[in-house]
Amino acid sequence: MTPVSYFPHKNNEMYVDDIAISDIAKQVKTPFYCYSSTAIEASYQEYKNAFSAQDALVCFAVKANSNQAVLATLAKLGSGADVVSMGEIRRAITAGIPANKIVYSGVAKSQEEIHYALTLGILQFNVESEPELELISKVATSLNKTAAIAFRINPDVCAQTHAKISTGKAENKFGVPISKARIAYKQAAALPGIKVQGVDVHIGSQLTNLAPFAEAYQRIAELVTELRADGHDIRVVDVGGGLGITYLDEVIPSKQTYADLVKTQLGHLNCKIILEPGRSLLGNAGILVSSVAFVKNGEERQFLMLDAGMNDLIRPSMYDAYHQIIAVNKGTKVLKTYDVVGPVCETGDTFAKARQVHASDAGDLIAIMSSGAYGAVMSSSYNTRLLAPEVMVKGSEFSIVRKRPSYEDIIKQDIIPSWL
Repeated sequence: MTPVSYFPHKNNEMYVDDIAISDIAKQVKTPFYCYSSTAIEASYQEYKNAFSAQDALVCFAVKANSNQAVLATLAKLGSGADVVSMGEIRRAITAGIPANKIVYSGVAKSQEEIHYALTLGILQFNVESEPELELISKVATSLNKTAAIAFRINPDVCAQTHAKISTGKAENKFGVPISKARIAYKQAAALPGIKVQGVDVHIGSQLTNLAPFAEAYQRIAELVTELRADGHDIRVVDVGGGLGITYLDEVIPSKQTYADLVKTQLGHLNCKIILEPGRSLLGNAGILVSSVAFVKNGEERQFLMLDAGMNDLIRPSMYDAYHQIIAVNKGTKVLKTYDVVGPVCETGDTFAKARQVHASDAGDLIAIMSSGAYGAVMSSSYNTRLLAPEVMVKGSEFSIVRKRPSYEDIIKQDIIPSWL
């Protein structure tokens, strides 16, 4: 799926399903996020179909997009959830994802969070460290419950992706080094309240090459064989997420090719496969719609100044991420070169430099593509800017699935102490 697959132009006007983006903008003030339910469902089915010959469970990485409408859409399709906090567990449960389809990842789980997850009876804890294991054992024993666990293994494999989203190298904070895995599993088997059932690996995000997956899964397969020889009943392999999307012209392996790789590397183990896609399910299913506030002529360049800012979509500022920027109504306009910037009081509030966009005037609508994952969930009210609402479209209908708060909503969160 490309950025424009579900947001095509018809007669020079951008659509989502059967609705013109401009028609939504007439009723929902910009900036706003817009998701295609059709795109989400299609992406999920691609995974389901690709892994249909394997005992596999798709657990959507909730951190990519935690909107209740998104989660409920996936829950109805049978998806599980990969969560990294108690808040995400609560979101998943509320949206209809059953506890026995929830995998709990995250590098610093608290006692309260572990307690909550155990009372629900989640499918698996992906354990990041030996101290975390001991805490899980302590809490499980106090509740007279058993925690099903898999260690997250750091295989020391370079994911060949951005340094800030690479998680499988030895210098990264994630997981137990593969060289220490057998010792960690021996410790787990000796602790009360712990059921060793799996192995977990996740080497990074936005991978466009399957070679790092192949290397990591080969190491994991060898580890599973060793662990079984040590007497551990390993029945689950969590292969993580990480398959990339097309932001510009990246060529992404198909879901089927990825599934075939998993089967080739791990199929002989006869384990249940858990996969945790996030970006590859939601990334190109959503856009950020903004309006041009001003066109400013600078000394050396023109600035296309939008009403959306880095507080709405931080990825370009945080990761130097590329997003296609497209005029919602192309008309007969020629392409012009702009620096596309926002209204936030930061030089880093820049979406693109020297980018060609159809000539635009104040009030024109602009779509920032591939914003369905790690967009709204990473937004903030910096500069006391109102969070952008989220809209979901299906066919000829749309609904606001998170409303824009008021200034009163934001300000009243603060508490003035009694001495003032």
